[in-house]
This record gives sequence, structure tokens and C-alpha cells, in this order.
Amino acid sequence: MSRISIVIPMYNEAHHIARTLLAAQRAAIAAGLECELIVADNGSEDQGPHIARQLGAQVLVLPGLLIGALRNRGAAVATGEWLAFIDADVEMPEDWLTLLLKIEPAVQVDVLGLDMHTPAQAPWYADAWQRRTLRPNDETVQTVRWLPSSNLLMRRHWFDKVGGFDENLRTGEDKDFTMRLSHSGARLLSVNQTVALHWGYECSWREWLGKEFWRQGSHLQLLRSHGMSIRLLRFPMLSLAAWVLDFLAITALLDGFPHVALFMLFVTSLPALFLSLRQTLKHRDLLLTLQLWGLHWLRLHLAGAAFILSLCHWKARRPARG
Repeated sequence: MSRISIVIPMYNEAHHIARTLLAAQRAAIAAGLECELIVADNGSEDQGPHIARQLGAQVLVLPGLLIGALRNRGAAVATGEWLAFIDADVEMPEDWLTLLLKIEPAVQVDVLGLDMHTPAQAPWYADAWQRRTLRPNDETVQTVRWLPSSNLLMRRHWFDKVGGFDENLRTGEDKDFTMRLSHSGARLLSVNQTVALHWGYECSWREWLGKEFWRQGSHLQLLRSHGMSIRLLRFPMLSLAAWVLDFLAITALLDGFPHVALFMLFVTSLPALFLSLRQTLKHRDLLLTLQLWGLHWLRLHLAGAAFILSLCHWKARRPARG
């Protein structure tokens, strides 16, 4: 591994892109690797492209494309034996690539992703939502079925084997891409010996709700691409069930049966509680469990609304960004 190409999709990330590029360069220097930086810009209206060029990145100006297409265009001009995708608001640790060189001789590494955390100043809901993906320190390397695309590192031939990202997906392209990698025989590793920092955390409730609503809009497309599997159907069905139970609870309350309404609302909260417990049990953090319980309850309802709107062919308007 002597050369790595790092593809970074971007839209209006002038506040973060310098940190992202410099951190990637430091990681390559620490590992003794030649580094190629490629920024796929989706028509930014700020100084992001100018900053990226100043720091030595090749900037591709690609307005109007979806996120998968941005990554594919960046990969098309990449020349490295290894290919990395990181978001424009993610700061990779200095030992990112050094860690890969240490792991590779011991285990098969086809696709690698680091756990992510938020900076200390992030609000509690953004911090809790990011922490739900963190694993205890005793689980340093884990084989998984899919990885988020906020940071992905792989051998180039795996990208070519599955034909890159699906350019028709508005969101969920990372799950689709890495699931196809897994089905093609690639070994996906999630590592938490070191973590990346997500600087693009949600600064307000409105932003958190908006992002989650947008993310949940991909379920119908994933089902069409991968078939009606229980794994992909599970969350949409739970979210629709939550809406049905809420409707029944409101009906019972209006009909003068408050105890029935409370029972229905309690049942509605059980899937969110289960998801929260599953993600926090090993952390043994009661506050995190309670925080995620509420956030998962909100997410279930957002997912149900997004799924219904997808069935009606409604599309969220949001520029593709890393």
C-alpha cells in the first residue's frame, strides 16, 4: 500500500473542509503513504472549493448530482491502490492509516470503517445520537454487514467489483453499497481503537429532525434494490405500527378511555426502548439509555412519515453533501 486516494464529497463546507483535508494529510504522512486528495463539489456557494485547492486537493465541480454520483466521479479519477471516502465535516485521527497497516498483516481487511464521536461542544442530543454507534473499548475490531460512508477505506478492486455507489439513491447509499460489498465476499471491519470526529453535528433540534427525516426517506428505494428482506422491512414496519398505535391511542382518548390510550402509548414506546437498551447495555449508562429512548421514539415516527411520503413519490429537497 504505497498510494491512497481520498474522495471527499462537499457542499458549502468552508467551515470544515480545511480541518478534514489537513487531518487526512497528517494521517498519510504518519503512515508514510503517498496521498491523493479529491474533492467532489456539488456546486458550493461558499469558499470551500477555493480552500480545498489551496490545500492541494483536486476539486471536481459537479453541481446537481446525488451523493452516490459525487463519490463515483471522484473514484473515477482516483489512481491509488486503496480508495477512501470521508465526509467533508469529518476529522480523521492521525493514526487512521497507521492502524490499517498494523491490522492488515494479522486479519483480512477488505473494507475498514472507524467509529465516530462528536466534539465536546456538541449538544446532548447530537452527542447521544452519535454515541449510540460506539462500542465498548474491549470490542476493538468487529466484522459487520454494513458500514456508514462517513469514513470508508477499501482496496480499489472491491469498489470496481460492485460498480461503485448507486447514483439513484438520495440517501442510504452507504448501506446499499457496503451491503453489496458484503454479499460479494468482502470482509467489512468496524474499528474503535481510534475514532473519527464528526464536526457536522446537529446544532439545533430542527436540524436533527430534518436530517433524520431525510435519512429515513431511503427505505423504499433500498427495498426495491435488495428485495423484501426481513432485515430491511423491520424498521419501516415498526415505524408504521407506531403511527397506527398513536392513532388508536388518540381515538381511545377522545372516546373517553384514557387508560387504554396510555397503554397504547406505552406499547408504542417499547420498540424505541428495545433499540436504546440494545445500543447502551454494554455501556452501562442509564442517562444515555433514557436519552436514546426518546430519540428513537422520535426517529420511529419520522421514519413512518418518510416511508408514507416515499410511497406517494414525494422527494426531500436537499443538496448532496459529505
